Amino acid sequence: MKEITPVEVERLLNEGSSLNIIDVRETDEVEAGKIPGAVNIPLGLVEFRKQDLDKSKEYIMVCRSGGRSSRATEYLEHQGYNVINMTGGMLAWEGKTE
Repeated sequence: MKEITPVEVERLLNEGSSLNIIDVRETDEVEAGKIPGAVNIPLGLVEFRKQDLDKSKEYIMVCRSGGRSSRATEYLEHQGYNVINMTGGMLAWEGKTE
């Protein structure tokens, strides 16, 4: 499984990179703040929403601490998607939130 740190994600965003970030936390968790531009697909819905994702794009998976996003990353990887798990999750995120 490919991994990326929150610091690397923040650096890429600050450099103007266009990132596809999927936040797999529950809706109420996301309301407290998410990485700008992140799309919320709760972990329990990933299986049903995967057809909304483009297999030619790379996605960074995010959750609270890195556990749920690693499960989503493993699942999508096995389905042929290009995904990276953000280690440490939002607990380790020090960048802006929306």
